Amino acid sequence: MVEIPAGEVELRDDRRKIKWTAEIRPFLLARYPVTVGQYDTINEQIRHTSDDELKPVVNISWHEAISFCNLLSQKEGLKVCYSVSSDGEQVICDWESNGYRLPTEAEWQYACKAGTTGYTYGELDKIAWFEINSEGKVHEVGTREPNPWGLYDMLGNVWEWCWDVYDEKVYGSYRIFRGGSWAEEERGCGATCRRRSHPTFCIDDLGFRVAKSF
Repeated sequence: MVEIPAGEVELRDDRRKIKWTAEIRPFLLARYPVTVGQYDTINEQIRHTSDDELKPVVNISWHEAISFCNLLSQKEGLKVCYSVSSDGEQVICDWESNGYRLPTEAEWQYACKAGTTGYTYGELDKIAWFEINSEGKVHEVGTREPNPWGLYDMLGNVWEWCWDVYDEKVYGSYRIFRGGSWAEEERGCGATCRRRSHPTFCIDDLGFRVAKSF
């Protein structure tokens, strides 16, 4: 986990043409997306081959990512962050918990930019796996250059689920994911690029990384 300092970040929604500023408290963010090996170990299952162990886990829904966070917290003796209703529709986050959780959208963007001001934190071909250089597949984590704060694969390789609801009035329970993927064109792999989908949605270029409050 990497210590992310306090600060603030400006976010924008191009669809609604609005901007807002979010204050960021210090937090911890995983250096890499959750890998296949980590996911299978914590869930005590073998869903993948050994050749995939160091690749980001994909085809994971938002609900599955939340469940992984709680299970990881339990296994480490930490207080879980998420309370889930019996029908699975309502999820409440305890922000004071010492357990694992998904980053907020603001935390994710702030950590991705790592003090830089551009759309990307470096030359995309060097920092990300995307359409041009990925050969149409996901790659092992940590094989591109990190951002200035030592975080790998924040852009490209796999999209990453965030905690936030996108626009409840229009999209209901849709959640946000960030960062672009191996299948995206260059414009889809930027620090401010936003996508969203239903929390049950899963696909072969969407994963997640874990965060933790101090």
